[in-house]
Amino acid sequence: MTTPTLPTPNPTAAAAPVPGPPAPASGFRRTLRVLAMLGTLPYISLKIAWVAGSRIGIPEGSVLLDHPTAMLVANGLSVLADAMVVLLALLLTRPWGLRVRAWLLAFPVWAAIGLLAPIMVAYPAQLVVALVTGQDGGSSGPADEPFLDAWVFPVVYGGFIVQGLNLGILFVLYARDRWGHVWRGRLGELPAAVGGPVVRSCAVAGSVLALAPAALHVLWACGMAGGLSHDLAAAYDADKAVVDAARAVFLLVAAAATLALVLRRPAGPRVRTAMALAWVSSGAVGCWGAYMSLVALMPGDPGKAPTALMVSTYAGEMIIGFLLAGCLAVVLRRRSATG
Repeated sequence: MTTPTLPTPNPTAAAAPVPGPPAPASGFRRTLRVLAMLGTLPYISLKIAWVAGSRIGIPEGSVLLDHPTAMLVANGLSVLADAMVVLLALLLTRPWGLRVRAWLLAFPVWAAIGLLAPIMVAYPAQLVVALVTGQDGGSSGPADEPFLDAWVFPVVYGGFIVQGLNLGILFVLYARDRWGHVWRGRLGELPAAVGGPVVRSCAVAGSVLALAPAALHVLWACGMAGGLSHDLAAAYDADKAVVDAARAVFLLVAAAATLALVLRRPAGPRVRTAMALAWVSSGAVGCWGAYMSLVALMPGDPGKAPTALMVSTYAGEMIIGFLLAGCLAVVLRRRSATG
């Protein structure tokens, strides 16, 4: 009788590789960290000045002066939100950052990059359109209804772009150190387990739902006034068209990238490309949808208040972005578990 031979444990078939520290002594990462922090200064400085009662950058007649209590609360929250960039820059470059739970880190990074990415895309595009059309890019609004002084937009948006670029690179480096095994390979090589039936159903549902707000943004960008109030349609300009076009692109990219991950098709593209596109685009859709939903609740000129269709669109984008991000989170978790 032959004694069965037990399989010999394979020491190389261990669980996920142990991540290495994110090289805190690296001069490159220290430079990125400093630049990300410096990028917060224009926005935070202005907000603190406004909270303290200053009107720097706010012209007479601006709607920002009509509701001082609401603006005080909004400015205070804005300072706290932008200060998170400083904390994230430290977390992504210090050894103690690797001890932070993944779920605790993922949401603020997803939200920060999601809020910054549309600005990084739309504002430079607005400047290009301004060069072609001769209009003011990222303008402060009609001359007879000023919102902010013209210099505020390039200063603040320039700071946002600096934040987004440096924070994004830092997160890529951090994720490579900690979860590099998660995004290896090509879509066709992913195990079927990364996209179960529930995840596939949610991804398909979110992608189908994304078509409606994407179509609306495209129509508005092309000049259709349906769904806009008379005052909003009259004030619609090239800057707003660029923003609507960018939001449509983020919706479509979020849907396509998430579906590609879940369905593992097409098989050829790299996993890291699909994950990066799904991460950034779902954050842009969900977080800007949530932000615009909150803005719609703020007091303001009734004639320029968002219409019911616009509010529904913002709420729909918020739901779609979070739904697609949930699908991505499941894929990441399963991919991390399988190595």
